[in-house]
Amino acid sequence: MPRAKGIAMEWIVLGIVVILLFVLVGIYNRLVSLRQNVRRGVADIDAQLRQRHDLIPNLVETVKGYAGHEQETLRQVIEARNAAASGEVSSGDETRLRVALDKLLALGEAYPDLKASANFQELQRELADVEDKLAAARRALNAAVARYNTGIESFPAVLFAGMFGFSEADFHRLDDSEKGTVDQAPKIAF
Repeated sequence: MPRAKGIAMEWIVLGIVVILLFVLVGIYNRLVSLRQNVRRGVADIDAQLRQRHDLIPNLVETVKGYAGHEQETLRQVIEARNAAASGEVSSGDETRLRVALDKLLALGEAYPDLKASANFQELQRELADVEDKLAAARRALNAAVARYNTGIESFPAVLFAGMFGFSEADFHRLDDSEKGTVDQAPKIAF
């Protein structure tokens, strides 16, 4: 009889270990999924920034045809675009680009022929669309970060998250020049 109790106890311990193993695998897989959502959010923002960067040369060329003597504004836009598109995206480079783009788009007001240009209007629409998508990607990233951070801080994941190499993710932060404008389409007057 004592041997039977020992065997039964071994099966109970083995069952508990198997259950714990399944729980740990489930926690790990959930955290991996949440982390991948954060990474996808960052990649989505990068894709929208690249699309914005790709539109700028076309916009500059269109403006050159109507306002070629605005060389300083055009130079600032190209320099800001090149800095922002150079690889590692920094908030300062994107802010500088945003300011330069606003100056470029403002030229449409000073040059009625440019403002009336179908190409300029289409590029403005595309840029506004990219800005909308960028704002949505930023919101989606912050939502994914919130879910991920909640996931690693929730019980029982909090007991194992650090051990598995999961650390808190940062929310997408705006610098002072972007606050209040990121979720708005650029103001384009026709």
